[in-house]
Formats: sequence, C-alpha cells, structure tokens
Amino acid sequence: MTDDTAPLLLYDGVCGICNRAIQTIIRHDRHGTLRFAALDSDFARGVIERHPDLRDLDSMVFVDNPGRSDEQVSVRSAAGLRVVSYLGGPFRILLAASVIPANLRDRLYDRFAAVRYRFGGRHGICPVPTPEVRARFLDS
Repeated sequence: MTDDTAPLLLYDGVCGICNRAIQTIIRHDRHGTLRFAALDSDFARGVIERHPDLRDLDSMVFVDNPGRSDEQVSVRSAAGLRVVSYLGGPFRILLAASVIPANLRDRLYDRFAAVRYRFGGRHGICPVPTPEVRARFLDS
C-alpha cells in the first residue's frame, strides 16, 4: 500500500477524546499505514468537496482509497467499525456491534458526540503529533 492509497481517518482535531483515540489507534496500528487529518484541514476539505453529503458533518470519517475513483467514505459508527476492522487483532471483537442496526448505532454515536467536549475537553488548536508519526498527519 502506497502512502497515496493508504486509508485515511478524518477526525475532530480539537476534541480531547478524539485526540486520545488517535493516539490509541497509532499505538495499536500493526500496519503503520493509517493516515490522519483534522476535519478542518485543507486535506479534509478536498475529501468533503468530493463527497458533498459530508458537508456540515461533525463525525469521524474513514476514507478507503482516498483520491482514487473508487474512493469510499464511512461515517459515524460505520467509520468506527472500519477502524476496528483495520486494526484487527483483539479489536475485532468490537465488530460484533455491526449486528446492531446502523441507525441505532448512529443515534448512540451522535448522542456521545454531542457531549464529547464535556468529557474529553476541547483543545484551542490541534495538538502537534510526535516526530515519529508526524508524516502520517495530513494538514495541508
């Protein structure tokens, strides 16, 4: 998998919970290929332009084959399941959540997302990644 075709996760860069989740994903990423971009980055804006239904979406977005003609996006709980599938290993047990209807999973996701700053805080700006993983963050 080249850097250009490696999967991409768009996330809320100022959300404390989201940033901790990204750090957890990096720690457990056996492939070392998943890339990241904040939802308000120039790179994310390009993805959103290609998928107008993502406008005004305040959710994580998992992008398979970014920039290619077969690019696919998963949002909300489906994006979470894509992350779990990508990580594999013991995280695969969380794929059992896929038996829950998507509309119910997404309602639960949205309810948690609505209070995420209360529990995880809010950064004024996106935290700067460590030098070891900086190349995996796309911000322009």
